[in-house]
Amino acid sequence: MSLLEKFQESVQKQKLFLPQDTLLLAVSGGVDSVVLCALCQLSGFQFSIAHCNFQLRGEESERDELFVKALAKKYNVAVDIKKFDTEKYAATHKIAIQEAARNLRYEWFAAIAAKRYIVTAHHADDNAETILMHFFRGTGLSGLTGIPAKNKNIRRPLLPFSKAEMIDFAKENKLDFVEDSSNQTVNYTRNLFRLEILPLLRKVFPAVDQNLQQNIYRFSEIEKLYQFSVGKLLDKICVRKNEEVRVPVKQLMQLNNRALIYELIRPFHFTEKQIEEVIKLSSSESGRYLNAPDQQYQIVKHRHWFIIHPLREKNNATIVITENENQISFANGALTIDVTDKLKIPSTVHTALLDIEKIEFPLVLRRWKEGDYFYPLGLKKKNSQRVGKKKIARFLIDAKLPKSEKDNIWVIESNQKICWVVGHRIDERFKITPRTKKALRIQWQSK
Repeated sequence: MSLLEKFQESVQKQKLFLPQDTLLLAVSGGVDSVVLCALCQLSGFQFSIAHCNFQLRGEESERDELFVKALAKKYNVAVDIKKFDTEKYAATHKIAIQEAARNLRYEWFAAIAAKRYIVTAHHADDNAETILMHFFRGTGLSGLTGIPAKNKNIRRPLLPFSKAEMIDFAKENKLDFVEDSSNQTVNYTRNLFRLEILPLLRKVFPAVDQNLQQNIYRFSEIEKLYQFSVGKLLDKICVRKNEEVRVPVKQLMQLNNRALIYELIRPFHFTEKQIEEVIKLSSSESGRYLNAPDQQYQIVKHRHWFIIHPLREKNNATIVITENENQISFANGALTIDVTDKLKIPSTVHTALLDIEKIEFPLVLRRWKEGDYFYPLGLKKKNSQRVGKKKIARFLIDAKLPKSEKDNIWVIESNQKICWVVGHRIDERFKITPRTKKALRIQWQSK
């Protein structure tokens, strides 16, 4: 079977794209992307071309750009060219040149792709190099599954085929291409694997390329089972409410599985290195917490639970208040919190006195949202001694607040129960009574 036939079969079998789809081919001018263009053209796919000029190789970069323009003219397709100041971007973001080029490339492709599939010329040799680099750098199971053929709107139809197959195809079809001189230097990690490490491995294990491809397939299949099992287990032990996840600490720790802990925290931007910190947090006192490195999420130890919740800028915040905090700033002012045995009913709605025995830390301070309800102090059901439940939306309507004020109302929760609509009314369930010995006093100072 020819490379063209294998290409067409692979695209159809993997359902990468359809004949009626319009493709955006990422073309450098090297043999891989030139062969990709030819295979797509011979298969009848509609495509345009995108080329990145990273301006890293002087005249050679300009030569590549001109070559790609000529290639687009040959196939009579549209071409987009983008010049990047890659070195400046790398310095500004403090990252390596290769990472900078990759970021710039995919950001630009995403911006111009519209509803098209972005098609790259990654092949089997790239895949082998990638999993070896992941293995030696240190990776989880997913890092050994290689480069995905599908990733959102990105498609990589050449992954099943080797570099040698593409060079042979180019020779057979008399395809011109350009050589990137930087591919021959070992200054880049990938080139070191390509030019030195893999050739040495082939001497010891002649079938190393085929074995790596088979391992990629095996690990991919194993990872599917792994993710399915982990997902089922986490669904069983996690309690999800809006953006918050609660996990029983004892149950999680009894499973004694670091991989499970990592899969629990990974979606919330925590790293594998923080697994040990989570384990330590499990035996710490209530109110202790751990933040993700990017400060987007936090894990709070609350009695017998881990509470994972998003951290946001204070203007949009959901703020977790631990037991030892007494000053909180937020978008609508500031809170002062203390414990008192002076139980005189406050004369101002800017102060709440809550029975300390009924409070569970950490508290959550957030904006109110649709569906929120509480039991307003003093509200009785008609012809009943029972306290009435009321949606906050209705409470605010009855209070005749203008919309501008309604949108800026905050609430404080204790154990998922609203205990105070800040500056308006406390919840009946948390009021002080003759049996109350101490109260949590929260004073709000508005902006």
